[in-house]
Amino acid sequence: MTAAIIAPTRLRHGVRIGLAALAISAFGALCSPAQARGPDGIADVAEKVIDAVVNISTSQTVEAKGGGSNTMPQLPPGSPFEEFFDDFFKNRRGPGGGSKGGDNGPPKKTNSLGSGFIIDTSGVVVTNNHVIADADEINVILNDGTKIKAELVGVDKKTDLAVLKFKPTKPLVAVKFGDSDKLRLGDWVVAIGNPFSLGGTVTAGIVSAKNRDISSGPYDSYIQTDAAINRGNSGGPLFNLEGDVIGVNTLIISPSGGSIGIGFAVPSKTVAGVVDQLRQFGELRRGWLGVRIQSVTDEIAESLNIKPARGALVAGVDDKGPAKPAGIEPGDVVVKFDGKDVKDPKDLSRVVADTAVGKEVDVVIIRKGEEQTKKVTLGRLQDPDKVQAAVKTDEPAPEKPVTQKALGLDLAALNKDLRTRYKIKDSVKGVVVTNVDANSDAAEKRLSAGDVIVEVAQEAVSSGADIQKRVDQLKKDGKKSVLLLVSNADGELRFVALSVQ
Repeated sequence: MTAAIIAPTRLRHGVRIGLAALAISAFGALCSPAQARGPDGIADVAEKVIDAVVNISTSQTVEAKGGGSNTMPQLPPGSPFEEFFDDFFKNRRGPGGGSKGGDNGPPKKTNSLGSGFIIDTSGVVVTNNHVIADADEINVILNDGTKIKAELVGVDKKTDLAVLKFKPTKPLVAVKFGDSDKLRLGDWVVAIGNPFSLGGTVTAGIVSAKNRDISSGPYDSYIQTDAAINRGNSGGPLFNLEGDVIGVNTLIISPSGGSIGIGFAVPSKTVAGVVDQLRQFGELRRGWLGVRIQSVTDEIAESLNIKPARGALVAGVDDKGPAKPAGIEPGDVVVKFDGKDVKDPKDLSRVVADTAVGKEVDVVIIRKGEEQTKKVTLGRLQDPDKVQAAVKTDEPAPEKPVTQKALGLDLAALNKDLRTRYKIKDSVKGVVVTNVDANSDAAEKRLSAGDVIVEVAQEAVSSGADIQKRVDQLKKDGKKSVLLLVSNADGELRFVALSVQ
């Protein structure tokens, strides 16, 4: 069985092809008339907005590999034309499928097609970043076929959005953003775009899910729809029945590369904010709290006396970040930010990023079972510098240190030899793990040799005896788990809850 893939919906192509009509089984006979018809307003929406939807054509110069001009064009997996082109190019290459004229040819231009939409009659277009990424030339093709060269205003890779600008040669039709927060499951939506380079194509479906996190980026909160979206639809608008843009079609899940009714659109609430900043600054200026966060599991919640499990657990605080002077500490659980509830780490990441740089906000935390409110003035998020890999050494291994067993771990006090062996920074303090029992809860929670236990139940430790003492006390108190603050060799912290039974 072919696994489903998550794929951007840009279409790369090398040649123009004709289409043959294909017979389709009479599945429609199984549907009720109401299901087949859908809402009455789709035609009105399409007629109203179709001229605001554009095709995005890009070209890029790349090095030819494996066959020069005889190279087969890149087609979506499972495309109905894949077999045709496969046979065609094999015949051109001769026996064995080898290319004529050597393995490599001169650099050549490749073309890509996507979709976009006009939001300002002065010629401002929104599309996906992956549609125009690495392009040498970008052209906007209007619904009547007019082709105009466009320039890039700005991109945001984290939300996969881009803004273009072109000089119109005649009056344009523009569309406006609607409120994606008002969408309900089952609401009808209309997608318009350029699937498989076919030009303005209208499809309709419903909102299948909201706030969908598919782990494609740090701010995932997609609208999921079953409106047909295919390669080439990338960057195209998703409309409500009032003709307002409530999303930008970006990704599909598909085993074949074609639509199976699972598509994702960036919600208009996110798009509008990103577009405003790109138009104003040419870049994104996101808020920054200066903390590293992780999920609050049931075990961690029990250890911290939080019921029910919720919020974002602060695993570390940046020394130069806004959270530190505000008094936020590792072990705090953020449950509300600027008046908005925080259910999980993704909630906090999104709301912080969407908050204006320099704004003073109230951050509600839970510390040792009690709520506190901290005032924080947000900084600006910068792209992190790449961390250089540590250089390996051929130093002989030192003598095995004296260890103590607890929680399925072999533990030892940090010393110079252990810091050298595990490349642990001098700033890291605590008790080092030298071995993990493969059948222990610690192994399941992915603790490993070289990790350093900094705190046990929010108290600092410096020896294996300290840890055993804290564990024994928790057992007497009837606790089921113990909360450890664990550091890796570079000083990055995380919380781990282990069973004490």
